[in-house]
Amino acid sequence: MKICLAACILMFCMASSAQTAAQSGAADAQSLIAKSRAVLEAVKTKDAAGLNNLLADDFRSVDMAGDSGSRNEMLGTAKEGFLKDFIFYSPQALRIDDDSMLVSYNSAITLSDTATKELAEDNLTYPRYFKVSDLWVRQGGDWKLKFEQSTPVRIMY
Repeated sequence: MKICLAACILMFCMASSAQTAAQSGAADAQSLIAKSRAVLEAVKTKDAAGLNNLLADDFRSVDMAGDSGSRNEMLGTAKEGFLKDFIFYSPQALRIDDDSMLVSYNSAITLSDTATKELAEDNLTYPRYFKVSDLWVRQGGDWKLKFEQSTPVRIMY
């Protein structure tokens, strides 16, 4: 009888622990989805200081052309104000381990009039739709964006 009672208590504790971990993972996922959206918002509003707080010191990116970018380049992009508006949709989060999570989402981008004009002068176009992947890592108790890749989506009709 004591063994059965001990086994029941152990199973209850394990179930509670698993539920707590699942709730923590869901909370992290929602928090990081919000942070991924905040990255776009910071670029849109030219909030380089806010963006600075979201990026890891060793942040790297890969843009739509496959070129690598640095933290300073990302901050410079925010200061330039090339993003007029965006739509953030279909976010998903995948935990990699306790200290890293991947957030992917779709976005529709509207460039500023200045950016559109500069591209037109160079006879270039900019895709409107992207699939974005953000790698978030926990550093010192806070989540920081370590890597981002933006892939243009070609709309097929």
